[in-house]
Amino acid sequence: MSDRVIVSKQDGIADVRLNRPDKLNALDQAMFEGLVETGKALAADPSLRAVVLSGEGRAFCAGLDFAGFMGMARNAPSPRSLLDRGDSVANFAQQAAWGWTELPVPVIAAVHGVAFGGGLQIALGADLRLVAPDAQLSVMEIKWGLIPDMSGSQTLRHLVRLDIAKELAFTGRIVSGTEAVALGLATRVSQRPHDDALALAREIAGKSPDAIRAGKRLLNSANLVSVGEGLRLEESLQRGLIGGPNQIEAVQANMQKRAPQFKDPA
Repeated sequence: MSDRVIVSKQDGIADVRLNRPDKLNALDQAMFEGLVETGKALAADPSLRAVVLSGEGRAFCAGLDFAGFMGMARNAPSPRSLLDRGDSVANFAQQAAWGWTELPVPVIAAVHGVAFGGGLQIALGADLRLVAPDAQLSVMEIKWGLIPDMSGSQTLRHLVRLDIAKELAFTGRIVSGTEAVALGLATRVSQRPHDDALALAREIAGKSPDAIRAGKRLLNSANLVSVGEGLRLEESLQRGLIGGPNQIEAVQANMQKRAPQFKDPA
């Protein structure tokens, strides 16, 4: 696996860090590969309870490394096209951000420094975003005469009003972490995003993993299906939880005032 992304796991929590601090974690081919490979590996881990996604050094991610990709295009073909779709709904570049949406467990992005362009789209792929008040976020593709193309169109539209999404995409203006929360781009401000994200991940990891996974699936579907389909999914998921070992354990632990001991999902 690429050393552009480093992962440490403890008590069901994966601490995932973009690891190119000298370039503000800018996205090169190796970073794309590391993000996609990491997402796939974590999706297959039944012991996983939550993920914290952050960047090493001074920033979350400065976006695409244009200079690196231009040099690569001049000198040699890319090892894998960023537009390769394979059997996924997303192409390879999109999967680097959309993959976090597809993970069955909650993903918490801890954002400090800058999250520009593709970096912001990666953060938008998370379920929750804790941002430093002085963080800088931007839908910056317009600066380069482009549009968001790493799944941002699909994540941004569910977080902010359409007119806000258009303003950000048309201007590329930079917003602070504090304004990002006010706009709906981020969940809440934190003076220590990574520490608070880990604390939140530990809280989530202490809940029934079956219910957490079902909850993410249900809520991610809420804006994409009809009311009838949503209600049927809600019923189906609840039926699958009731009477299961982890649901019974949640009840017993609460009744006995003790910490629950949950089993990994099948």
